[in-house]
Amino acid sequence: MLDDTDRRILRQFQAAPDLPGAELAERAGVTPSTLARRLAAMREKGVLRGTRGVIHWPAIGYELEVSLRVTLDKTVSSAFDEFIAAARQVPEVIEIQTFLGSIDVRLAVIARDLSHYQQLYRGQILTLPHISDIEALMHVALVKSDETVPL
Repeated sequence: MLDDTDRRILRQFQAAPDLPGAELAERAGVTPSTLARRLAAMREKGVLRGTRGVIHWPAIGYELEVSLRVTLDKTVSSAFDEFIAAARQVPEVIEIQTFLGSIDVRLAVIARDLSHYQQLYRGQILTLPHISDIEALMHVALVKSDETVPL
């Protein structure tokens, strides 16, 4: 379980993951050695899964994001596994989520423009196995995107 010191460290780390260790330690109210030890322990326990760069897709030419709601043919016992394995091979599929209910899978797909999306959709998405129904939702605006955890 996390104690108050761990929570302070995580709050500061979430707010500014690129800070140098000494400054992060100061903001969290611990010594640099304590910070290093606590972060290592949280990584070992799986609390911290890593640090990543976040790329602004439009800055590199991806102007379009589409959410695809997919219903699979559930008469095939391997439908989920085969669909997910194939969807993972499409580089423009940036997220795959599974659900219980009438929608089985949601894919987040990025494309350079509508023409590129149309090529992806026809050439790669519709060829994924075991699709019985698919609905596309075009993203208009990102209102909130926050992966921080309230600590």
